[in-house]
Amino acid sequence: MLAVTVSVTSPAAAGALTRVEPNEQDRTFLHQAHQGNLAEIQAGEAAQDKGAGETVRKLGAKLIKDHTKLDRDLRRVAEQAQVDLPSEPSAAQRRQLQQVAARSGAEFDRAWLASQIAGHRQALADGATELRDGSSPEVKKLATDAKPIVQHHLDLLVDAGDGASHPQ
Repeated sequence: MLAVTVSVTSPAAAGALTRVEPNEQDRTFLHQAHQGNLAEIQAGEAAQDKGAGETVRKLGAKLIKDHTKLDRDLRRVAEQAQVDLPSEPSAAQRRQLQQVAARSGAEFDRAWLASQIAGHRQALADGATELRDGSSPEVKKLATDAKPIVQHHLDLLVDAGDGASHPQ
């Protein structure tokens, strides 16, 4: 005779069993990505205020919209993981934005695009590190979900930067 044992687990208990505590890489990624989002939102605002070209102003609006949404999701995961987040961009990010914002006209646009290209490349690298070294499925999902958005931004920025450095 064959005996069958059935185990019933509540969804809450199942979630607790599969939950992985964030490792140091997950915590680092949450901090870096949050600061990056804050920096992109502030840079987007600067582009809308100071951008000489319509393309830069439109890109600024897109960065605000998309990075606000990415950060909303990130803050939710950080709260669930009990990871405290910084309240502002890093000192280097703040310095970079101040240097760009000190410019005006086409010079602002070129500097803004260059800084955004560098920032988005760094965000992609940070996401790749998280996917390779992170342990939390929730944090890794943030990196996975953000990748196509950040890549799309980078593509738009590079296209705009090519146009800014080679005026028609």
